[in-house]
Amino acid sequence: MRADTTPLELVRAVADALETQSTVGGVNIVLGVRPSIWAQVASDQVPEHAEDFAAPLRGAEGFTMPATQQDLWVWVAGPGRDLVFDVATDIVATLRRVAEPATEVSGWSYRHSRDLTGFEDGTENPPLSRAADVTVVPAGRPGEGSSVVLVQQWVHQAKEWNSLDVATQEKVIGRTKADSIELDENIQPAESHVARTAIEDQNGDDLEVFRRNVPYGTVTEHGTMFVGFTSDPPRMNRMLQRMVGSEDGIRDALTRYATPLTGAYYVVPATEALGAFATPADE
Repeated sequence: MRADTTPLELVRAVADALETQSTVGGVNIVLGVRPSIWAQVASDQVPEHAEDFAAPLRGAEGFTMPATQQDLWVWVAGPGRDLVFDVATDIVATLRRVAEPATEVSGWSYRHSRDLTGFEDGTENPPLSRAADVTVVPAGRPGEGSSVVLVQQWVHQAKEWNSLDVATQEKVIGRTKADSIELDENIQPAESHVARTAIEDQNGDDLEVFRRNVPYGTVTEHGTMFVGFTSDPPRMNRMLQRMVGSEDGIRDALTRYATPLTGAYYVVPATEALGAFATPADE
């Protein structure tokens, strides 16, 4: 956000920019606003416990997840890079009077549902029939209809990862590589990625999030954009705490082969809540 722009001006400009876009072109646009900014303009529409990623997370062995909170996050996805490019360019141009791009990452799909480690991604996602229950704040609660998203860019240590044999890779992830079957609990390492990111409540029930991760990068430097949606920010934060090992001193084994470069939380407002800030058509 530009120094001379107010939070209200920023949100209004974003609402106006999205009003001009159409879904008929086959492009999906997801818009996230920094929680503290959204709280200034729509205090009654902020999900409970939605906060900025304001400080780095430090854990076992000095491992750290950086905090790189920005004011806006815009995700443009579509079937063709040319279409995505044109829409993203138009949005950036429209918002330039209130904000400048801080970072930009281009991603793509890899082998349908796998990330660049070669393992299937998002296998623990809830089915689409329950996805909204996990990601969208229900009616009657603050911020109803909205979601909170965690965005992290992870760069892979590809040379080190690819030097591991498949059996070792499977113990790092906690799943088989060929068919993505979770390892038996008797052989599942406590530091495996599966073990560290499995969150349960006091009754032992799974606390799910919805991942929409995207591979990015070049042949020589690449990784994963972690994009995780939730209606309950504390469960996402606890997952990160378990990954860094601050909860019990056990660090996620995957963090030895992938390094987080960024970290930020955003509120994805309900369509009606954001649309309320758009300039009326007759103005």
